[in-house]
Amino acid sequence: MYKITSNSEEDTIELAENIESERFPNMVICLEGDLGSGKTLFTKGFASSMGIKENVTSPTFNIIKEYTGEDNSRLYHMDVYRINDVKEDLGLTDYFKKRGVTIIEWADMIPDLLPKNRLEIRIKMIDENTRVFLITPYGEKYVDLCERVL
Repeated sequence: MYKITSNSEEDTIELAENIESERFPNMVICLEGDLGSGKTLFTKGFASSMGIKENVTSPTFNIIKEYTGEDNSRLYHMDVYRINDVKEDLGLTDYFKKRGVTIIEWADMIPDLLPKNRLEIRIKMIDENTRVFLITPYGEKYVDLCERVL
């Protein structure tokens, strides 16, 4: 597990950009943390680094938003907070194989649906500006990514 402290929104965006710099097809990033901890901010930083110009917002009511980057790469942004027992009917796991990057907010709500290989990021709020990111890689590609950028 890797522990990164962010003292500002800029630090959080920089962390997301560093991880994005090593992105690969079918990458899955699982974000966990309280409301206001920075899950959507992290996703905005990641998306911006991919060259996505659209305003990235939490897909709380849509569940999934799709974005296209400058190089036609795809970002699938999920917010599974409002999902209860209909998980498998939504086809969420299909997105893990679409050759894009999937970022899942509230991933801890769907543990049975998460792929074995993924990057898990747990965000703990310390105070108004400070966040601690606990990053756990599952699978060789994610371990390599962490060793290169963290």
